[in-house]
Amino acid sequence: MTKSANGASVIVIGAGVTGLSAAWWLARSGVDVIVLDKGVVGWEASSRNGGGASHYQSPLFDEEQRLWPMMDEMLGYPTEYQRERVIIAVSERQLHHYHYIAGMCGDMGYQVDKIDAQQAREMVPLAGDNCLGGIHLRFGGHANPQRTVQAYAWATQDLGGRIIQHCPALRIETSGGRATGVVTPQGTFSCDALVVAAGPQIAGLMAPLGVDVPLAAARAEMIVTEPAPLMRWGGVDGNGLYGRQTLRGNLAYGGGPHEWLDTDPAGPTARPATPLARNLARRVAELLPGAAHLNVIRSWSGIIENTPDGRPIIDRLTHPENVTLATMSGVGFGLSPASGHAIRDLVIDGQVSFAEIDKLALSRFADLAPDWRSQRGWEALASAA
Repeated sequence: MTKSANGASVIVIGAGVTGLSAAWWLARSGVDVIVLDKGVVGWEASSRNGGGASHYQSPLFDEEQRLWPMMDEMLGYPTEYQRERVIIAVSERQLHHYHYIAGMCGDMGYQVDKIDAQQAREMVPLAGDNCLGGIHLRFGGHANPQRTVQAYAWATQDLGGRIIQHCPALRIETSGGRATGVVTPQGTFSCDALVVAAGPQIAGLMAPLGVDVPLAAARAEMIVTEPAPLMRWGGVDGNGLYGRQTLRGNLAYGGGPHEWLDTDPAGPTARPATPLARNLARRVAELLPGAAHLNVIRSWSGIIENTPDGRPIIDRLTHPENVTLATMSGVGFGLSPASGHAIRDLVIDGQVSFAEIDKLALSRFADLAPDWRSQRGWEALASAA
């Protein structure tokens, strides 16, 4: 397709971290790409999350680990990536679970050190006497979500990719079993191939095409404290929390429980704050007693889409045959270097070159019961709709 203002070889719906990574990988391969988003780049969970990059249960894990140390150089912009991660326990049950994780990762060939309580407190000075020990991941790490989203966007534009903000996808046009364009308030954009990475809006966009994408949206929350003294290991998890310490010293943490809600094709109808900030603050204080005196200076409540089994969907469809779906079920940030690579491969080559991702196919839900949300108790309360 000849490059024009009203179309591109590939259109990506969604300027979150997954859509932007896909666009960047495509642009690196010389593909003319446009990214459409209903808001601004990274406005949802992509720029407001724990920043972790240690998804050892994903088929994309090896590629995630290979790529992150190179991302600043590859993108040409800083992500603030820092290697390694510490997970500490404040209960025997947590410690047992973390030791199980250590064994699992060790079996995969990745080094994990078990650390006792004294070692944990030396590594994490904000930890307290309630710390029972933990594990030190010699892989993985964390990055700054806002910086990373900016880096993907700028790098994509440097390669000729276009990003159109405040331009929601209203519907997908098809002809002859293929997607041919995306209708927006700014007109219809034509394409040869389409990537749908629109978060909770994926189901609504695909339903008119006869494609059922089972997703349940949940409101998630994170808190940020005022700065604390910098620790050597900024990525510290535990007590059911995920998060990191920023380079300014702020502690940014989340970790549920989430509130289930309904969304329409355009997104959530409302996004009121949840009552979780106090819950999160208490658990951070339990995990890091040395930070218990810090004030919470801001919080964020946003929407994360969840698949029935909690794993991503990354799949090139057979009908429409030029459409690739990507929903990461809450783990999009850390896997973004690898998921973007996988999407690039599916769009251009029809198969992923570096990993076996059949378990991420949409077809695994072919026999899913229509009332699956009800069976799991994942339904919105009347007051939350």
